[in-house]
Amino acid sequence: MKPDAEATAEGILYTDEYQFTMAQVYFRMGLHETPAQFDHFFRQYPDYGAHQAGYCINAGLEWLLDWMGQARMRVEDLEHLRSQTDRRGQRLFDEAFLRWLQAHGSFDSISLAAIPEGRVVHPNVPLTVVRGPLALAQILETPLLNLLNYQTLIATKASRIHISARGGTVLEFGMRRGQSTGVNAGGRAALIGGADFSSNVGLSHVLGYPPKGTHAHSLVQVFMAMGGSELDAFQAYADTYPDDCLLLVDTISTLESGVPNAIKVFEALRRQGHEPVGIRLDSGDLAYLSIQAAKQLDAAGFDNVSIVLSNNLDELIIWQIITQIQDEAPRYGVEPDRLIQRLVYGVGTGLITSRGQAALDGVYKLVAVCQDDDWVPAIKVSETPEKTLNPGHKGVWRLYDQRGRATTDLLTLQAEDPRQMDPLVLHHPVAPTRFRSLRQAEVSAAEPLLQDVLVEGRLAVDQPSLEAMRALREADLNRLDPGVKRLMNPHIYHVSLSEKLWRQKQALIAAAQRPR
Repeated sequence: MKPDAEATAEGILYTDEYQFTMAQVYFRMGLHETPAQFDHFFRQYPDYGAHQAGYCINAGLEWLLDWMGQARMRVEDLEHLRSQTDRRGQRLFDEAFLRWLQAHGSFDSISLAAIPEGRVVHPNVPLTVVRGPLALAQILETPLLNLLNYQTLIATKASRIHISARGGTVLEFGMRRGQSTGVNAGGRAALIGGADFSSNVGLSHVLGYPPKGTHAHSLVQVFMAMGGSELDAFQAYADTYPDDCLLLVDTISTLESGVPNAIKVFEALRRQGHEPVGIRLDSGDLAYLSIQAAKQLDAAGFDNVSIVLSNNLDELIIWQIITQIQDEAPRYGVEPDRLIQRLVYGVGTGLITSRGQAALDGVYKLVAVCQDDDWVPAIKVSETPEKTLNPGHKGVWRLYDQRGRATTDLLTLQAEDPRQMDPLVLHHPVAPTRFRSLRQAEVSAAEPLLQDVLVEGRLAVDQPSLEAMRALREADLNRLDPGVKRLMNPHIYHVSLSEKLWRQKQALIAAAQRPR
């Protein structure tokens, strides 16, 4: 894409058409600068078919803030809008509206509160709260959802893979099969969620991580086609990278050729004072081949080298591989735990595309408008009760039980503080008969989750490092019940409404349904 075209496609016009048409309606009605609040949240955890998530990992906020800081209505953008016509050939956007966009077409007037990246998050909890002039907050909807939903989806998948790997190193290998340059966002999210490194060279350098990779089958094929051998290819690679030698051993026969030839090369490296990194398996029964390869490597004195597994992995396949190794390794004289500790997982397509759940159903909904300096809650009532909004400006709290485990995320009215409520009445967001009470003695801590990150276009906090985001993820996961982290049929984590918020919601629903 040419630079001018890229600036148009990825600048402030990086939104849906209906955002601008709605913004013009607001302008004509004199509502365009009315302060409004929108909440961004997701309705359901990813469901991968054979297995399901019981939590998500928040991601994407820094890239959203970067985009907002750079997006500006340019002369070229105004010309594009000016060129649009309706079905009768009349201009779609009035000149007065375009002049307003020219003067105010940025997000410098927007304020944003959010749950930090790396935190564990749950359905119907506001992850991002946007406040600002109605027209501009409306235009922001599409890019916000685009930049936050995908990274949260991939960070969640990476976290599940990380847990399934039981501490084993996870390499993100998905660049070749991801969706165009979206792999940069996906790779970043994977690193937040639990991948240790990425094969994406440019992204890795931008984020400060060394890129990781081995070699392809083509290296061996070239040598064989030119009259050489697999051993010649391995030796050439080892001569070039004596301290980073990791060999792909399944081009011909993993156990008959690949591993024996790798051992010969490793022995030569060791005689020269170098230590090999390991081997990679990319086809076949990876659990069985890992056991047999480990047996050969151990017998040759290379019991410390890594065994990298690749080929269509995801969290469920990794779990199956580890389960098979635990069952099968002892019969071949291989200690399963030691083998599992040396495994490395190269995860490509299944991670970068979130195999089984291609999108997160994150939404962006109006929950309040300001009239005469008073914030008025807004409601959307749906025939599907789960889609009826939790209205108004809210507080978001995480309650911890006496074990220090997260027990519920609680939405309250903004002025409420659950630390001052005894008992705490927790309402199910939809079912009127489902609620429970907690005494303060049963709650070890109540943590506010939202923090101000943007105040009228100005950053209110320093952006955390990737390592800080990863530390937040690990801390939150450690405070989740194990059942919530199960790969299959996870235990339900409760999201609740306070008594006052529940009553406000019911009153607004009744008013909206009242005949007019």
